[in-house]
Amino acid sequence: MKNITLVMLLIFVGFTVQAQEGKSKNAKVEFHVSGNCDMCKKRIEKVAFSVSGVKSAEWHMDCGTLYLIINEQKTNVPTIQKAIAKVGHDTEGARALKEDYDSLHACCQYKRK
Repeated sequence: MKNITLVMLLIFVGFTVQAQEGKSKNAKVEFHVSGNCDMCKKRIEKVAFSVSGVKSAEWHMDCGTLYLIINEQKTNVPTIQKAIAKVGHDTEGARALKEDYDSLHACCQYKRK
């Protein structure tokens, strides 16, 4: 009986470990986010941090790139991009609605494509 219980436990642990392979707890990702100024930087980083699973967020104004460290078991890039678009900033994967963009401060309104 003990052997059967042990074998079942090992099988269960094996399947659990296998299911979680491929999703990293510290994945580095980056993508472009449109913005202009320090107010944009604060807003973009704040909303990125508000998404569960984001461990680090740093937006570089000079190139418009957002560098993230995320737990892929808790979030993904499209979720983060949608959150950023909701506060008015276009990303590679999500475009802000016109009313969200229009609500940005005048200095934050970047040229849209």
